[in-house]
Amino acid sequence: MNQGIDKTDLGRVAVLLGGRAAEREISLISGRAVLEALRRQGVDAHPFDPADGLTGLTADAFTRAFVVLHGRGGEDGVIQGYLDSVGLAYTGSGVAGSALAMDKYRSKLLWRGLGLATPDFIVARDAGGLSAAARLGFPLMVKPAHEGSSIGIRKVDDLAALESAWREAAALDDEVLIEQWIDGAEYTCALLGARALPLIRLETTNPFYDYAAKYQDEDTLYHCPSGLDEATEKAFQELARTAFAALGASGWGRIDLMVDGSGRPWLIEANTVPGMTDHSLVPMAARAAGIDFDELVLRIAASAGHGGAR
Repeated sequence: MNQGIDKTDLGRVAVLLGGRAAEREISLISGRAVLEALRRQGVDAHPFDPADGLTGLTADAFTRAFVVLHGRGGEDGVIQGYLDSVGLAYTGSGVAGSALAMDKYRSKLLWRGLGLATPDFIVARDAGGLSAAARLGFPLMVKPAHEGSSIGIRKVDDLAALESAWREAAALDDEVLIEQWIDGAEYTCALLGARALPLIRLETTNPFYDYAAKYQDEDTLYHCPSGLDEATEKAFQELARTAFAALGASGWGRIDLMVDGSGRPWLIEANTVPGMTDHSLVPMAARAAGIDFDELVLRIAASAGHGGAR
């Protein structure tokens, strides 16, 4: 069901895909899936790759933009600022919410300031910060602060591995986030408007849900229903909504959590333009809520607004 959405009201839709970020290839796959879903439903949708320039991406040419750009330039407030400047409605979070959610370090600073549990962390801008990071205690997670899709992320168990992982991450980002490892189950909560969709518990044979587990491995397991009791699931959904809203994010997205052995949830990161591939988590959660892929795409497209989806 499409909740009475009039497809003709969507007008001419630009599906923004590709871009120049490290996640370009994933964005192309996601974007094509979105484009095909819109066209299947009779929407006048057209692909638009900002890597080819932004000429023609205006409110005169299109009525709205469906942003499926993952990573830098598309998920960090940059394209959102441009779309605001030309007056073109777009899906997802606005400039501030996009920028803050994309910044893993400052997201965690904000969450910690609000008293929301997130693993302890430091940012190492040079190798001098590694000694302080080691004092957090191994194992540790090493991440570029401004990348997605688990690009450049490694779990490390000793100082030598920490130094190697830092060098790899520093080649991608000036700020490298190093955080305590939470030993427990991985969950994700997809958000669609004000609604939190059913949680998914992720199970992989890899040390964590990394790039290979997300996009390549065939043995990654996705548990939805998650196996949590109803009260706990609702509590985690409310935590996800709170964490997402705290960043100024809106429209649709995803919050990733780890749950330790005592059952305590820890916020890991936010995603404001999650994947829409055949391995992606938001479409999976939507299906569990009775929303098929075409309807999901249509709902997101219909939510487009200036300054982010409303």
